[in-house]
Amino acid sequence: MVKLKFADHLSKEHIQQFNQLRRSSRNQKEKPKPKKQQEKLRHRDWEEIMGTRRDTYKRVNGAVRRR
Repeated sequence: MVKLKFADHLSKEHIQQFNQLRRSSRNQKEKPKPKKQQEKLRHRDWEEIMGTRRDTYKRVNGAVRRR
């Protein structure tokens, strides 16, 4: 059983065209990408993320009350 490659079915001209397309697509991928801007968070936002701005609860006479 002989395994044929893709290039075995093409003429030399078609192989050259294919290689040119590969080279041009490779060059397009290497362009530098613009950097994303970092999101600026306020002090209050950081407190919410860390969980320090949550309600506190306390048990009073068997009931749970918000403090």
